[in-house]
Order: sequence, then structure tokens, then C-alpha cells
Amino acid sequence: MIKRLLTICAATMLLAACETASTDSNEVVGSSSAASSGSDAAASASSNTSDGSTSASSEASEASGSSGSTSADSDMQTPDEMLAKVGSTVYFGYDESTLSAEAQATLDRQAAFLKANPTIRIVIEGHCDERGTREYNLALGDRRASAARDYLVAKGVNASRLTTISYGKERPAVGGSNDTSYALNRRSMSKIN
Repeated sequence: MIKRLLTICAATMLLAACETASTDSNEVVGSSSAASSGSDAAASASSNTSDGSTSASSEASEASGSSGSTSADSDMQTPDEMLAKVGSTVYFGYDESTLSAEAQATLDRQAAFLKANPTIRIVIEGHCDERGTREYNLALGDRRASAARDYLVAKGVNASRLTTISYGKERPAVGGSNDTSYALNRRSMSKIN
């Protein structure tokens, strides 16, 4: 009787250990205190181009809400809203971690924002589409986040204010197995820490 019970317990533990992490859990692979919403990438889906990159200027205009804001309106904005206004998401090509011209333009605006707000610290999250192994995508997401961080440091932002984390394919911005979904999930996102 005890032998059967131990066998069942061992089999249960083995199956539980082999389970893949759920995507709706708040558990993070890596180390960071930031949470991901993915709403920036989903909001910019309409400006997707044929090569999978997104226009940085259209992302900034969508995030701002209105173009006729006054200085009083900008004083009322939270740091998260101000970062969203300059653009918080950078998109990458398939299996790439190099920055396109549009990505560099977005990061230039982020660098200016961070220089103007020296107390703000950000977390740069690296994300991938669902293709590839979990381990490979974690490494690729790390390279994407590091590419964004390195660019910001080169533009004069203090590296101690920037933290990177890779979520790989664990936190997609949009669901689906098509080119549009893949393009929106290949990204790095900057979030206020």
C-alpha cells in the first residue's frame, strides 16, 4: 500500500516539474520588479508596416491622445504617460536584435525624456514571438533589451538608471500565429521602475 502511494506521489511530482509556466501568471523568468501590460504594442497594431516594424511617430501620436495639449496638461501627466507619449516600445525584425532607424528615433526621444527627468529609472523588457525554444527566446529577448539599453547609455543616460529583463515568448502583446502578431511581439518595452 505504501509503495503504491509513494509511486503515485513520485509520478505526480514528476509531471508537475515538467509543466510549462503559465502565461497569465505574474511569475517572471529573470529578475525584475516590473509588470507587463503589452497595451502599447497592441495600440500601435494599426501602424504595422510590411517588414514588421512600426512607425515611431505614429506610436507617439497615438499615445499622446491629443495634439493640442497645453503646458498645464503636461504638468498633470504621470511619468508613465509622459514615457508613453515619447514612445515606450521598439520593434525588431525576425530573429534580430539590431535597432532600425525607427527604433533609434524612439530611443532618441526616450533618452531626451530621461535626461530631462534625472530621477526616473526604467526597466527595459525584451520580448519575442512564439517561434523558437523558450531558452533561445529568453536569450534573444535579453539581446533586444540590452541593445536598447546600450543605445540609451551611448546617448548619455546613466546606466545605473536602466535595468533589463527578458521575458522571451512568455508575455506576448497580442495572441495569434500570424505575421502581424509575430511583428507586434518582437519588441523591447521601456517601463518606469
